[in-house]
Parts: sequence; structure tokens; C-alpha cells
Amino acid sequence: MSSQNPKRAMFEQFAAVARTIGSAHRLELLELLAQTERSVEELAGLSGLTIANASQHLQQLRRSGLVEARRDGKRMLYRLADGDVVALLGALRRVTERNVGAVEKVLNSYFRERDSLEAISRKELLRRMREGTVTVIDTRPAEEFAAGHLRGAINVPLHEIKRRLRELPRDQAVVAYCRGTYCVLSYEAVAELRKRGFKAFRLEEGYPEWRAAGLPVDHSATA
Repeated sequence: MSSQNPKRAMFEQFAAVARTIGSAHRLELLELLAQTERSVEELAGLSGLTIANASQHLQQLRRSGLVEARRDGKRMLYRLADGDVVALLGALRRVTERNVGAVEKVLNSYFRERDSLEAISRKELLRRMREGTVTVIDTRPAEEFAAGHLRGAINVPLHEIKRRLRELPRDQAVVAYCRGTYCVLSYEAVAELRKRGFKAFRLEEGYPEWRAAGLPVDHSATA
């Protein structure tokens, strides 16, 4: 780093972090870690990476200060360094949606095909929750739900939707959420519920964004 140009030296460090998140695999790992602390083996299984490859990506994320690690017996567990990482990913998403044309094609080919209605905002969901006019379902796996979820939400993983329809009311809206804005679990859940006659909507974002905003969360295994 040049001692003659401290601003450039800072920009070089910013660029190093930007290069680190310049990988679809590493972005996916960050999304998975935004749900709960996880081991290399768990992350490899969920992302489809080999353990060796997942470990390499995690080391790069760790060197850039985006994730932290701790040892638990023989396992190494990883977690996000802090809530600002979620904010960084959100800013990246918004800028990309506004300015990269290729994103529109992906949005139309999958996401809007399954849900053309506007998603429910955090503010609107909070209002409906206070009024008691909505049922909120968390479509993530049970272990992610147990690590943290929206207060009052019911855990209905996507693969359980069809057999648990009787648990959901038909006289009020059902709002589904999952890992984040582009998590397919909530899209598929809403599509299935609408097909069955429910008035269903997606939450605009996911659990990590809700938690990062300081909104009410719960850590009980059941709800």
C-alpha cells in the first residue's frame, strides 16, 4: 500500500472485498450463513460444492472479514461477521436489479412467471401481524427455523406444504418467506397455495433482512 496516497490504499482494500464477493458460489454461501451458523460439510451439501471447494471459498470470505469461524470439537463452524454483510448483499442486489439488463431476463423467466403480484413489504407485514389479519409461514428447513425466525411464524418447509394445508386458514392472507429475495422456496410455496385456493403472498425479503432491520424474531424450535 502506498503511504503517499491513503485514499487509494483504502480503495485497494475495498476492491479486495469486492473481488471476494465476485463469485456466485461465495454469494450463495453468504446467503446460507445469513440463516444460521454452519459447518463446511453442511455448506457443501446445501450449495452442491465439494467440501474442498466450499472450504476454499470460506477461507477467502474469512480473509476479507465477511465471515468468522470457531472450532466445535473436530468441526469448524462459520457465521457472518456481522449484520452489515446482509446490508452489503442487499445493496448489491438493488443496484444490480436497477442497472443490469440481464437480471430482467432472469426475473421474467423464473420469478415473475411464478409470482407476478407485488410482494408484501416488511412494514405492511408488521401492520397485518399487529392486526391479526395474516398467517406467516417460514418455508425454510426446520434447523434454520429453530436458529431464528419471524416472531409468530409457523414453520412449513416447502416439501410439507401439500400435507399441511389444513393447518392454514382460508379466511385470511398467508405470507410466506424464506432465505432472501430470490429464495425459490417462498415462490414455490406461494404458487402451490394459490393453486389450492389460498390468498397467498411473499414477503419482499427474507429472514436475514428482517433480523438485520431489528424487527421481532424468535429462537424457539416450534411456533
